[in-house]
Amino acid sequence: MDRKKFIQLSGFATTALMVPDFLRASAPFISTNGKKLVIVQMSGGNDGLNTIVPYRNDIYYKSRPTIALKEDNILKLNDELGMNDALLGLKKLYDQGMVTIINNVGYPNPDRSHFRSMDIWHTASDSGEYVDTGWVGRYLDSTCAGCAKPVTAIEIDDSLSLAMKGETINGLALHDVGYFYKMMKDAEPFNKPGFNSSNNNLNYLYKTLAETSSSAAYLYEKSDIYHSKAEYPAKGFGKDLKTIAELIISGVDTSVFYTSLSGFDTHVGQQAVQANHLKELSDGLAAFTGDLKANNRFDDVIIFVFSEFGRRVSQNASNGTDHGTANNVFIIGSKLNKAGIYNETPDLAQLDQGDLIHRIDFRQVYATLLNKCLQADDEKILGRRFDQLKFI
Repeated sequence: MDRKKFIQLSGFATTALMVPDFLRASAPFISTNGKKLVIVQMSGGNDGLNTIVPYRNDIYYKSRPTIALKEDNILKLNDELGMNDALLGLKKLYDQGMVTIINNVGYPNPDRSHFRSMDIWHTASDSGEYVDTGWVGRYLDSTCAGCAKPVTAIEIDDSLSLAMKGETINGLALHDVGYFYKMMKDAEPFNKPGFNSSNNNLNYLYKTLAETSSSAAYLYEKSDIYHSKAEYPAKGFGKDLKTIAELIISGVDTSVFYTSLSGFDTHVGQQAVQANHLKELSDGLAAFTGDLKANNRFDDVIIFVFSEFGRRVSQNASNGTDHGTANNVFIIGSKLNKAGIYNETPDLAQLDQGDLIHRIDFRQVYATLLNKCLQADDEKILGRRFDQLKFI
């Protein structure tokens, strides 16, 4: 290799490692039952009590004298709970029996740091345990051995979340299929079959370039099959869901999609800020599910929506809420075993230092999704047995 080509190749490797982690992405395809798991992360710690509102609870109003939602600002679900009225699209899905709300989800000895709590959710670890592989990544490790082609798990982002990183196999991070394909086309001069060098690092680079280039070509070809005309929210989250819908409807053989919506760290002036983000979430999910339904693909999809923690029960002095613990999560699908409110309402009279007490371990949700949706060995992936739930 001459000096000029070596500099070009080194520059490409540096740029690639700084933007998405795709050079490490080598997750092969799996032939599964055809089910797709779409994971939506609400980053920042969404306030579950102002999302699913205990509108008949006096403690709720006493704890939140200026930010509690009144009956006029909710969409009633039953005699105790209502949705924030920013969630109109989600409420319509709920009324059609396509949403399960699981309350009081968390883990023992909760951590109130964004970064640490998100790591715990990503790795499915105990709060005092530090793990460098994610629960989806370990799914890839356990299921993908010997598969032929990349991209079983795709994250719509510039970089790969810890949740998507395995010991030997990672998911693939990309924001735009066309840009990703162009980037790999630009690398083709260095992607030559049969390349062999005494330098192991160069061999690894060429191998990953070849694998990733193949993935990019496959996704680019498939993504041209269906171009959605559905009306998605114009912001980034809506565009990301549109990309996922186009890949699913186009027939991409991918089992797990991952995306996120940020902005839920509402320490100040919570009501308006949270409402805007919840509306973006709800409108995006409504457009996404509508797109899938119109193309007869919604039956194949389970959507899981979570945040790294909830907020404290009492509001703070800035008309916001501070970091809390247990929270609600959403499961969205067309064939749920138990649609509606899955379990008991949060107990505001029994708190732990001002925080909700978790009743369901989040790894029970993971175990159920891994086993029932992805048909994987949940005990092997999570490292031990967690009682599965009955929402699917």
